[in-house]
Amino acid sequence: MIRTVLKVEGMACAMCEAHINDTVRNTVPVKGVASSRKTGETVILSEQPVDAEALKRAIEAIGYRVGTVTSEPYEKRGFRLFRKSC
Repeated sequence: MIRTVLKVEGMACAMCEAHINDTVRNTVPVKGVASSRKTGETVILSEQPVDAEALKRAIEAIGYRVGTVTSEPYEKRGFRLFRKSC
């Protein structure tokens, strides 16, 4: 599995998070996606590396700004897919 983190600016509410999550799901094949307006991040879990440029274009087309994109191998630990940030 691959864990990809996108820094996203402009999320203001839960609907913004949902809008970005739907856009990600419709753009690239994913196992899971979660966005957080508090951290300004969208975290994607996928079997294969995602097309970062396609994600940037899709998210920016709906009115948000994408900053850095990082990817790393991910190994599921326990029952949680995403770690919780404070």
